[in-house]
Amino acid sequence: MPGALLFLIGGAFDTLDGALARVTNQKTVFGEFFDSTVDRFSEAVIFLGLAVAFLRVPALVEHAVLGVALCFLSMIGSIMVSYARARAEGLDLDCEVGWLQRPERIIILGVGLLIPSTIVLLVILAGLAVMTHVTVAQRILHVHRLTNGGRQ
Repeated sequence: MPGALLFLIGGAFDTLDGALARVTNQKTVFGEFFDSTVDRFSEAVIFLGLAVAFLRVPALVEHAVLGVALCFLSMIGSIMVSYARARAEGLDLDCEVGWLQRPERIIILGVGLLIPSTIVLLVILAGLAVMTHVTVAQRILHVHRLTNGGRQ
């Protein structure tokens, strides 16, 4: 439970740092790059920690294979959501679309970590695994439309 609260509090501050930098006119190109890079690491580490918990915590071991697979799929989806946006922005295209952007992922996973139920955690991870990949598809379709089906 303390880890879940720390995750949610850290996630809240993380979503505010870029906005604060913009408002205080302290935004830098390196700061944006560094923040995005650290965000990917922090997401991956959370899923790694959960995967290890499924392998070691007695209450979770019964669901180890499913839990680890869902952690891995959720991590891939989360990273790809961010990658799709970054790649589109590298092409000067706005791509802030999709159902599960970082703040939503933090809230959903944080809630899943707060509820002391293996089944709820597995359902949350399954939802993240599916919906992050749906969000990637939404971003791909969005860029496809913006580029006129690739003819731009």
